[in-house]
Amino acid sequence: MNRVLVEGGALAALALLLVAFVLYARRCGDRPRADGGYSRRSVFDRSFLREQLLRWTTTTDHREIGILYILFGTVAALWGGVDGMMMRLELLTPEATVWSEQTYNALFTTHGLTMLIFFVLPVFFGVGNYVLPLLLDADDMAFPRLNAVGFWLLPPALLLARFGLVAQVAAQVLGAVSPGQLATLFGVMEEPGIGWTLYTPLSTTQANPQIDFLLLGLHLSGIATVIGAINFVVTIVYERGEDVGWSNLDILSWNFLVTSGLVLFAFPLLGSAIVMLLLDRNFATTFYAVSGGGAILWQHLFWFWGHPEVYIIFLPSAGLMSFLLPKFVGRSLFGFRYIVYSTLAIGVLSFGVWAHHMFTTGIDPRLKASFMGISIAIAVPSAIKTFNWITTIWDGEVRLAAPMLLCLGSIGTFVVGGVTGVFLAAIPVDIIYHGTYYVVGHFHMIVMGIIPMMMLAASYYWYPLITGRLYDRRLAKFQAGLFIVGSVVTFGSLLALGFGELPRRYANYPVEFAPLQRVASVGAFVIGVAVLLWLYNMVWSYWNGKPVEDADVWDLKRTGQFTREWAWFEDRLERRYAVEPTEPDPETVRPSSTDDPSVGSPDVLRDPRGLVRSVLADTLYGALGGLLGTLAMTGVLFTGALVGVFDLRGFVELSELVGVEGSIAAGYAVFLLGGMTTWAILFRALAEYLPGRLLVVTGVSYATIMSLGFAVAFYTGQSGLALVGYLAFVLVAHWLYGIGLAGTLRYAEYRRDLEGSGMSGGGSGDPPEGDR
Repeated sequence: MNRVLVEGGALAALALLLVAFVLYARRCGDRPRADGGYSRRSVFDRSFLREQLLRWTTTTDHREIGILYILFGTVAALWGGVDGMMMRLELLTPEATVWSEQTYNALFTTHGLTMLIFFVLPVFFGVGNYVLPLLLDADDMAFPRLNAVGFWLLPPALLLARFGLVAQVAAQVLGAVSPGQLATLFGVMEEPGIGWTLYTPLSTTQANPQIDFLLLGLHLSGIATVIGAINFVVTIVYERGEDVGWSNLDILSWNFLVTSGLVLFAFPLLGSAIVMLLLDRNFATTFYAVSGGGAILWQHLFWFWGHPEVYIIFLPSAGLMSFLLPKFVGRSLFGFRYIVYSTLAIGVLSFGVWAHHMFTTGIDPRLKASFMGISIAIAVPSAIKTFNWITTIWDGEVRLAAPMLLCLGSIGTFVVGGVTGVFLAAIPVDIIYHGTYYVVGHFHMIVMGIIPMMMLAASYYWYPLITGRLYDRRLAKFQAGLFIVGSVVTFGSLLALGFGELPRRYANYPVEFAPLQRVASVGAFVIGVAVLLWLYNMVWSYWNGKPVEDADVWDLKRTGQFTREWAWFEDRLERRYAVEPTEPDPETVRPSSTDDPSVGSPDVLRDPRGLVRSVLADTLYGALGGLLGTLAMTGVLFTGALVGVFDLRGFVELSELVGVEGSIAAGYAVFLLGGMTTWAILFRALAEYLPGRLLVVTGVSYATIMSLGFAVAFYTGQSGLALVGYLAFVLVAHWLYGIGLAGTLRYAEYRRDLEGSGMSGGGSGDPPEGDR
């Protein structure tokens, strides 16, 4: 397949879809505001467009620059995400049948660089720009104009780094319209396939001129990052309000301060290494040639930046976790001081671990041993953070809002990513797993686990403050759960592939790894769907969400956690819309920090018998509903087999997929078991967030979504009318499954309501403990 057409087409379609959706959402939400009402000017009004263009390109306001950073990072994430989806599409089959090997190499090169350089840090800088001055009681960032310059260096940097795709699109369009020298010139520039680590001599010997553009783009982005970091450091040190001292500085600012310090030491070195690489490529210098510093010199310099970079993108997410988590457990952060110390320790130790990426390069064994020790030691401050987060939850009053769900998912994926990283720090283990998917799984458990999850959590937490509207909380919970499940499935599968020592960075792989690769790809597509749902919620709610009528959106005043940014928002609502500040009910106010065990502890474990009874009942009714639904589904499928539109070979392939003997009976047994357990439990967990008011309607919706996966998995080459019949039978079978499953659960709820109200004759009149 032609990568340029597919990727360029996908990005263009996504952009058009988004623009059309924005216009539609804006039209639907164009209603009077709470301040007396006014009609918005048309987006096609030229004066309005000119006014907005001038405003957003010349602004020095920290909040508007913060929004620009976040929008830029989101665009980069979608671009890099499309690369990732294309890679997972290729890996559905053991042979390189979708893309060529060279295209695959280019995909994982651009995916890595786009996500690490142009997605994560810009989004965190956007969050910092918007929130930190409010938390610090500062008027703006220390250098507002420099702040704007730092941002506006990023778009040309991204364009330079990804110019290969643009050039290829131009070459193919010009080639089709008017072949000539210009088309040939653009055609020479291809997305490089040298890996995101840009290892020499591969990066110095390839003649592709796009590599030079890529290096220039990375260098420019490094300058922008350093400018942003300087602004954060000076703002936090010198622009704090009179009542904001070091002792009461919030945990998010501490993390941004350490992150910015790391940037100031790491990024100038990367810039210098890139300049030397450019000189080697274009002026025949020998910095990385065998006659000069050698290829290992690049690896030393690259990883001296590369491993602190991991913590540069991790620490802001850890800061968000420490900042947001207490808000949803109703108590202050446990061990605040030790989390600050652990942040500082990570900042120092992160510069002493780079060589563990080079254990297989033959460096001195004594050096290896010292780097192994420091690499294991850096797990200690990371573990301190994790234990403090868990302890904060343990004694708290947990509210399972979308940000809290994402916090829980982040802790889980970070624990797995961190523990697997400790193993990699040990030389014998690293030598075995260094070039395998184990490294990919470990790395992504952190960079795609905690980092984007905390970005999503922050977007939900501060959305009312930024937009003045509420998002759809039910959809947000569903999206959060979907994202967590997709991440665990995808990167858990990569870890399992790594345990099998499957080498990474190859488009082709042995056929025995195909099932796990397919599971990983399905998980990746689930992540993609979750991202689109988040985008939908953010865009739609911006125009159609309920306007905020109380600044205490998260009920923070009740526990004394109504921080400065919300106080600023409350003041703004009062001044602009005459929204009166509210006070919490004195009877419900509770301190966020208390020694009283009767205040703030969760109720859920006080009566474990009720919880166990509830779980067992849910499991039993879920399995029964799954059995009834699967049997009803079976009748339709076997009818389809009799009329010739459904092939029973699908069950044979299912049995082989799970590693048992290939037969229809074995495959059907697996199918029945999955219908009673996996899909039933998943439905029980998601039922509240699926579309439809009645549970049965929700079950049919759930089964309809599931039928898409089934239709693909059990497809055996039908065409024409047979294909139409196959799809119809699959759909009807799944509807029956949904009705059977949801109907049984609805009956269980009905019985439980009867028992709770005492109508069954044996009830006490109170609902069961597990239902509270």
